[in-house]
Amino acid sequence: MAVSLNESGFAAHQAGVDRLLASYRAIPADANVRLAKKTSNLFRARAQNPAPGLDVSGLAKVIRVDPEAKTADVAGMTTYEELVAATLPYGLAPLVVPQLKTITLGGAVTGLGIESTSFRNGLPHESVLEMDVLTGAGEILTATPDNEHADLFRGFPNSYGTLGYTVRLKIELETVRPFVELRHLRFRDLRELEATLARIVTEQTYDGERVDYLDGVVFTAEESYLTLGRQTDELGPVSDYTGMDIYYRSIQHDDGVKRDRLTIHDYLWRWDTDWFWCSRAFGTQNPKIRRFWPKRYRRSSFYWKLIALDHKYHIGDKLEARQGNPPRERVVQDIEVPVERTADFVEWFLKEIPIEPLWLCPLRLRDAAPEGTTARPWPLYPLEPNRTYVNAGFWSAVPTVPGQREGAANRAIEQKVTEFDGHKSLYSDAYYDKDEFAALYGGEHYTELKKRYDPDQRLLDLYSKAVQRK
Repeated sequence: MAVSLNESGFAAHQAGVDRLLASYRAIPADANVRLAKKTSNLFRARAQNPAPGLDVSGLAKVIRVDPEAKTADVAGMTTYEELVAATLPYGLAPLVVPQLKTITLGGAVTGLGIESTSFRNGLPHESVLEMDVLTGAGEILTATPDNEHADLFRGFPNSYGTLGYTVRLKIELETVRPFVELRHLRFRDLRELEATLARIVTEQTYDGERVDYLDGVVFTAEESYLTLGRQTDELGPVSDYTGMDIYYRSIQHDDGVKRDRLTIHDYLWRWDTDWFWCSRAFGTQNPKIRRFWPKRYRRSSFYWKLIALDHKYHIGDKLEARQGNPPRERVVQDIEVPVERTADFVEWFLKEIPIEPLWLCPLRLRDAAPEGTTARPWPLYPLEPNRTYVNAGFWSAVPTVPGQREGAANRAIEQKVTEFDGHKSLYSDAYYDKDEFAALYGGEHYTELKKRYDPDQRLLDLYSKAVQRK
């Protein structure tokens, strides 16, 4: 039996849709359409727009969970924190739950999300069954893999709101168990880590145990880890990394295998408490400070507020200037390279870019290429089907060198990723020229989608939004 989270779930959702459409009509015809949203999980600068934005206040709820069909209808601005809270009571979870609680389902689909189930479940947009999209033309269209808007369905991932915004998504869910058993494997050689990771992705087992979750952390070339998770019903003690203990530090050990155990809830949000390891920039990992840092503020949403203050008042640059240093270059990126180039990329990165640790997360698209073809099913982020990639995430800043071009470190990373037949996510700073960007992110396919679904250019185009800074 389908279960609505409230009796008027769809009626309330429709009221939110009506407010959204009214706000669209109120935007002047010569103004760009954008969301009326104060917060964002994007690290690149947002274009300034004096016109009012879209009212999405009624689009932040889980509409319905159907535990028998293992599906959920979800409004586009719903956060994964809210979504997981609605599905876990049924022993269900989204097929991919991105690491941070405030990422929205619509954001993970129009951008890109990834997590430790991506080696078996692909990316969040691959578990979408249908979606209602407010296009740049002001129409709400339902797109599915095989209806008249299948081109929008396939072209929507990685469009970052330049083709439209999701109003409702129907997604698949999977059964989860109450606990996750963890094995942290230490490596002293990156090529051994690469080979082990590739084998686990293929076999989905390691040393006789099933692997349900897989990611890794690189501290140095001589200290790296893979973390293998296995769902279980077995009762027993669990760790808690929302207090004084810090999850990523718990991974480290001298040799062999270290075991740990978390509830499924705490496993899904294990990275949020300390924003991976980025909370150290605020002193939160210092035991003397952590003891008095309110627990409710140990979460990514609060750290975002601190980052917003830094961006507004240039606090970090002013502190560097007091010490006689130039401003630092922000290097906040996620990239994908084929698994066989993982060690190559990480070795290069550790030598050239003074940032550590790095997060590693393998992925394979769920969709296979049609037999006898090499078609790529998601044209704006054209990863190859039937091929394993590894995401590397790194989030910090590096010293600038007088006389270097703006974004020197980011440009070097872009060049190396392209050299290794990889791609870079577009949630942060990008420096591609137009021709290279088109070759990497959809080209003429995107142009045709833009003509069909945003003929009057009410929304920014992808290059303007991802690369050009205003």
